[in-house]
Amino acid sequence: MNEIEASYNTVATDYHALLKDLVSKGVAERMMLMYFGEKVPPGPIADLGCGTGRITSHLAAAGLDVFGIDLSPGMIDVARENYPHLRFDVGSVFDLDLKDNELAGALLWYSLVHTPRSQLPAAFAEAHRVLQPGGHLVYGYKAAPGAQDGGPAYHLSSAYGHEVDLDVYLQEPADVATLLAEAGFEEVATLTHAAEWGEKQPQGYALVRKPLTP
Repeated sequence: MNEIEASYNTVATDYHALLKDLVSKGVAERMMLMYFGEKVPPGPIADLGCGTGRITSHLAAAGLDVFGIDLSPGMIDVARENYPHLRFDVGSVFDLDLKDNELAGALLWYSLVHTPRSQLPAAFAEAHRVLQPGGHLVYGYKAAPGAQDGGPAYHLSSAYGHEVDLDVYLQEPADVATLLAEAGFEEVATLTHAAEWGEKQPQGYALVRKPLTP
């Protein structure tokens, strides 16, 4: 078990209690999720790194055919308990148990905030593999114009009332766009915004699609 999985297994219940209604506070977050929901073609959508299912539930309530996948069994247990009508599976965004071209849409919604830049291409490539041509991916991340990949921006030793062991990485929006393009995606929309409701730094969202033709 790695540090990320262990940390989120520990905090799962309190994490959900604190963040379950966060979409109601984040104007930009709601805007980008709405845009994604309008642009994504009909078909199954995977919330990759879904945590305790707050975004999965939000999209399902909007009428989308969505299910969640997360590395942490503890987070999945809480998601299943709170949203028993939805599907949640344990799995890694780097090695998805999904067929090529299976999905109409996917989210990596702050799923890679603990992932160094060197590992992002593998996650983007796996998302590209499972999306059908014309399928859409929306990526949410902690943004920092001018950020360099010199290591994590900061380390968390406590969070959500528990001891954890988590590095947090900030990402340069232009670099994110480059990495997604290198993975084979076409840009649909990009949004960055200043911190809201007590966030510590700007946030970024990238909506991209897998081309209809290679």
